Amino acid sequence: MAGRIPQSFIQELLDRSDIVALIEQRMTLKKTGKNYTGLCPFHDEKTPSFSVSPDKQLFHCFGCQESGTALSFLMKHDRLEFVDAVETLAANLGLEVPREQGGISRRRVDSDLYEIMARAERYYRDCLRTSSEAIDYLKGRGLTGEIARDFGIGFAPDGWRNLSEHLKDVPEQKLLAAGLINRSDKGRVYDRFRHRIMFPIRDIRGRIIAFGGRVITGDDGPKYLNSPETEIFHKGRELYGLFEARKALRSISRLVVVEGYMDVVALAQNGVAYTVATLGTATGSAHFEKLFRYTDEVICCFDGDQAGRQAAWKALDNALATLNENRQLKFVFLSDGEDPDTVVRQKGRQHLEQLFANAQPALELLFQRMSQGLDLTTIDGKARFSGLIQPYLDKVAPGVLKSLMQARVVEMTGLRSPSVRQPAAPGATAMAVNSDKVSERLLSVLIRHPELWQKLPEALRRDLLTQSELGLAGELMSFLQTHEDADPEELLVRFAVGENEAAVLDAARKPLGIPADTVLSELNDLCRRVLRNSEEKKRKEALLKLKDSPNIEALRKYWSQHGGRGDYS
Repeated sequence: MAGRIPQSFIQELLDRSDIVALIEQRMTLKKTGKNYTGLCPFHDEKTPSFSVSPDKQLFHCFGCQESGTALSFLMKHDRLEFVDAVETLAANLGLEVPREQGGISRRRVDSDLYEIMARAERYYRDCLRTSSEAIDYLKGRGLTGEIARDFGIGFAPDGWRNLSEHLKDVPEQKLLAAGLINRSDKGRVYDRFRHRIMFPIRDIRGRIIAFGGRVITGDDGPKYLNSPETEIFHKGRELYGLFEARKALRSISRLVVVEGYMDVVALAQNGVAYTVATLGTATGSAHFEKLFRYTDEVICCFDGDQAGRQAAWKALDNALATLNENRQLKFVFLSDGEDPDTVVRQKGRQHLEQLFANAQPALELLFQRMSQGLDLTTIDGKARFSGLIQPYLDKVAPGVLKSLMQARVVEMTGLRSPSVRQPAAPGATAMAVNSDKVSERLLSVLIRHPELWQKLPEALRRDLLTQSELGLAGELMSFLQTHEDADPEELLVRFAVGENEAAVLDAARKPLGIPADTVLSELNDLCRRVLRNSEEKKRKEALLKLKDSPNIEALRKYWSQHGGRGDYS
């Protein structure tokens, strides 16, 4: 990976950014006293509860409790990864993002490639305007000029060096690196895309990173031809139409994966703006990770033939590791000869959306296929089913979903897997948290109620500040020790940056789930638990050292002093 972005630069970005101007580019704000207010972009509301503070350079919604800095707004609103958000904010200020030395070096991406791809897109669009053949083809497919404009659709004319001549000021090596030209065995270069409808492929920031070209006639080579892998294009991670879906929809309730570019464009024209397509590859785990970043429901729409069923099974297998109780994967299988494009044009949007609404849950498909042809009333059938489904269960991350799947296996077979755990006893309190979660809970309490730190006994605070394993919670405690008047917004500005941003914002949003008058008691108990855990760890370490010691008398003396029992001779 590349070097880390210096913390000082991130703080400089936040100091120099105008959060009001940034947010006003994306929504309407109205000045109300010292602050600005508007309708929250993160949940539906009729009365404005979204507030932006220019003094504190923070936003906060009193309805859904979303809050944070300019960076966290970009990450949440534009659905960007942290590094992309930093680069976007830096670009707005005309700054280049520095990197610290260290780690595994990675060659810096040639930023010229983005400009070259943008120039190629403009050229293809200009060619479309003057090609009656290409225009007639798109009209024959039911596409309008408006939708072609929105998706940047263009046309690569017939001929070997049309684009090369248009970009003759660009070095050949750059055009090769961008994947726009090929070199023959004899060393001659020629345009990669010829006599094709051109679909620009954009990354999540809207930059053109590749093209997909579709033939107009059946004798011009493969039906679809994509850009090759380049520095800026990795087809196993990208999705056609995702940028356009994000741009068109304020909130994405579902995303539907279809098979072709034309399906995405045709559905968008008919009001179904939440479709994407993979780029000539199977829907892989990296695709699902990206899809679930923007929605909790993904539907794969495939042909109902054998090939479509196989593609669905492969997609399901790749998705299992990304699923949890909050993420739904479903499948729709179309009739023979149908694709989303023809369905929406012949039967209408409502019919297609009804198919999506009735999509088959992926896990039902999994259990259905694994039990197919087996007699689950027999021991052999039950054993066979358990053996077949276990490898798929192993791919699912531990959690509620996996527990439910394991319970379903028990229900179908009556055989309890060793990995199936009995549900926890009811009545567990907030203190019933695993020891490794204590610091997380501490962070949530202190970020929301920093004033409570000073109310803890002085001796308790002093002991806590000596603990070196509390991580971010420990840093927060040290800050609060010397900043008695710190408020939650100040803590967000100071701590919700860099790699800590997600953890701090999550801690600030997470409800404590206990009455307000018990928070101090909860904090006290958490702090004392930290110290108890620390003492227990020290005791075990000392005991291990004594076990390795030849001085058995010292061991017996230690054990008797600490109430131990057992024969260690």
